[in-house]
Amino acid sequence: MKKILYIIGIVVVCLAAAWLIFAPKSKIAVSKDGVNISYSVHGKGEPVLVFVHGWCGGRDVWFKQVPYFSKKYKVIALDLAGHGASGKQRKDYTQEAFGEDVAAVVNAEGADKVILIGHSMAGTIILEANRLIKDKVIGLIAIDTLANFEYMPTPEDKAKYLEPMKKDFAKNSGLFVMTMFKKDADPWLIKEVAKNVSRFDPAIAVSTIENYFDTPVIPLLAEVNVPLWSLNADLWPSYPEINSKYLKSYHLRIMPGQDHFLMIESPDEFNRQLEDIINRIKKEA
Repeated sequence: MKKILYIIGIVVVCLAAAWLIFAPKSKIAVSKDGVNISYSVHGKGEPVLVFVHGWCGGRDVWFKQVPYFSKKYKVIALDLAGHGASGKQRKDYTQEAFGEDVAAVVNAEGADKVILIGHSMAGTIILEANRLIKDKVIGLIAIDTLANFEYMPTPEDKAKYLEPMKKDFAKNSGLFVMTMFKKDADPWLIKEVAKNVSRFDPAIAVSTIENYFDTPVIPLLAEVNVPLWSLNADLWPSYPEINSKYLKSYHLRIMPGQDHFLMIESPDEFNRQLEDIINRIKKEA
């Protein structure tokens, strides 16, 4: 019960807290296609930590991480194009274009030593960004994503989620959101996440998830010459025996009993785990 109340409290104050943390410090970088990317900078110190949100999200999802890590590091949190306060005039929301968004922010800040941290679909996005700015990247951290580098959705898998969302996004996007939680997850939290997603621009949301499904991971790994860590929940299986075949320095850590939004559900433990991973990347750099 305490955990449920804690989660509810976090979600209730999330928007207000996010405004206090992010809005007064917002800056703009221009992506390769001319779209304005809104981001915030907090703290000082290297390496620079760049936090990238997932599908239909925004930088506010990191509101329990930014104050914690900015005590020691320079922390950047951004809204990808089509999300949050960033521009929404992009025609096709590809993973490659999102990678350009991240690269634009890193370059605008003149950061020379960065760790890219991406949740959910942003696991692929930070791989795309690494391809563009790999001379600046010392580590990659994928949050509950990149569980199996070889996995590509079948046409049936894609149709299962995309066709209902194309027909009625506000109604059917909730079905997709429900797969991100365990059966015993707090129903109030599921409802709040589903409600936020259902209010998202359908055209941007569908373009984003369609391009995500169609982006293979393995070609992007050829550009990775730094440690890649996955910090995953146990909602879905992870396959380190597969992933380890493709990278010299691949590491997996599991947070048991968590759902997809583990940085919101258990922020204290998540921050401890993430901090330890960052320290290990620094030692290996």
